Amino acid sequence: MNLAMRVMSLGPLDNNVFILADEDSQDCVIIDPSFEPERQLEAIKGQGWMLRQIWLTHGHYDHTAGAKQISEAFNPPMPIAMHPDCFTWASAEPKVVKFGVNIEPVPRVDTPLAQGARLPITPGSEQKPVEVRDVSGHNPGSVLFYIAELKMAVVGDAIFRESIGRTDFPGSDHALLLKNIREQIYTLPDDTILLPGHGPSTTVGHEKENNPYVRG
Repeated sequence: MNLAMRVMSLGPLDNNVFILADEDSQDCVIIDPSFEPERQLEAIKGQGWMLRQIWLTHGHYDHTAGAKQISEAFNPPMPIAMHPDCFTWASAEPKVVKFGVNIEPVPRVDTPLAQGARLPITPGSEQKPVEVRDVSGHNPGSVLFYIAELKMAVVGDAIFRESIGRTDFPGSDHALLLKNIREQIYTLPDDTILLPGHGPSTTVGHEKENNPYVRG
């Protein structure tokens, strides 16, 4: 297995969209498909990769905006992985139009995510290089995807470079977010590259030393 990560910054909120591929099999997953789903599909095709799954870190619209369209571009629809608590929260939110775009809700969850789950790139494969960790707090059921082989973790909006996700949204829990950052992110190796939903990457070691929002 030879893993590769591609990052695209898309949409009016500069969302980071991640494509994790196994270059041996040419299979890939897309994480947090935001706005401009056509560009995401074109990028995957341009690499010669085959999309196999859609993974979501949490339920906020800017991270899920392209999930339905990308899923339904395939027959049968591309499987979607999400924490059940995220799906429940997102399903209860009213449909919205943002930046002139009608935000389609996540249609279903095919793979329920949970703390400690191991995920394959290719569904059904015995090779499961990705670990799921629960980082709820910014949004109920938020998760990160830790790829030890790449020394990377896709963390959604749980943590940013020298900052953390907002906790003034419905369903947010500030104390829980700080607890999960300490227990689920800061317990990763210090050289782990953290790939947030917006903005630049950082590392676990840098955040331990420099993040003013998480102390102790």
